[in-house]
Amino acid sequence: MYILGINAYHGGASACLIHNGRLLAAVEEERFNRIKYWAGFPRQSIRYCLETAGITLADLDHIGISRDPSVHLYKKLIFALSHRPRFSLLKD
Repeated sequence: MYILGINAYHGGASACLIHNGRLLAAVEEERFNRIKYWAGFPRQSIRYCLETAGITLADLDHIGISRDPSVHLYKKLIFALSHRPRFSLLKD
C-alpha cells in the first residue's frame, strides 16, 4: 500500500511517501526552489517521491493532506465579525 503525505500551503511545504509502513522518500519543497520556509503546493516534492519509488499517481492507495484550521484564526474571526448578518432586516 502506497500512501503519499502532503504538507501544503504552510511554511515548510513538503511531501513524503510510505510503502507498507516504511518511509521511502520525504523532502521539503525548498530543496528544489531554494526559498526557505516556502508555503505553497509541493509539486516538485511530490514528483521526487513518486520518481524515487518508481510509481505514478495511479499507483497510490491513499493521499493524506495536513490541515490546521487554527491557521490565521485572528484574521478569520475579524472577517466573520465584519460580515455578520444584520438581524434588523428580519422585521415582521
